[in-house]
Amino acid sequence: MDIEIGSNLYRNSNGTIEVEGVPQIHVARHPSTGALLVNFALFDSNGRMLAKVVDSTMMFNERRAYELTKTNKRVAMKEAESGKILLHLEVKVADVVSLSLGEFHTMKGRLFQVSPTEWKIEKQQQSGLTHDANGGVVSIG
Repeated sequence: MDIEIGSNLYRNSNGTIEVEGVPQIHVARHPSTGALLVNFALFDSNGRMLAKVVDSTMMFNERRAYELTKTNKRVAMKEAESGKILLHLEVKVADVVSLSLGEFHTMKGRLFQVSPTEWKIEKQQQSGLTHDANGGVVSIG
């Protein structure tokens, strides 16, 4: 599976995105329906888990502070009160999933931001990269 994060393309991944060495997002397609399946862990700035998504379904949502919307080709998570988008993933073509927008903390408490042009963790940023994951994880940070 190919994964776009901002303007960066990671080819031939296994669907797992590691942020700062920790698997934080996993994407797959349902074998029979083709629906996008997302696993995601949302942390606060202290590394405490606030919400967890398993197979595109909210499994844990502290204080019901987050909303998840999904279709077969898109999964988005936002803050319920502010409407701020935390994660937006969608299928672009058959085997390409795009993370085009997002802002959330890593398990280490650092802010990870994704825009259509780049990804950024504090002073570290990347745009326009094409990388072959050789069947492994996409590693960020």
